[in-house]
Amino acid sequence: MDREKIEMAIKEKAKDGKIPCAICFKIADDFGIPKKELTKVLNEMKIKIGQCQLGCFE
Repeated sequence: MDREKIEMAIKEKAKDGKIPCAICFKIADDFGIPKKELTKVLNEMKIKIGQCQLGCFE
């Protein structure tokens, strides 16, 4: 996992400390990492998931 590239992708897409759920799915797929691994990175970066596809996070 290339953490630096993943963080850069997150920073490019995040706005106001949030990133849409669908974008998280795409980033995880693009980098070939499990979605759970991406959530660990998001938590460490203090980025919240917004616009959840399941309606869990707004």
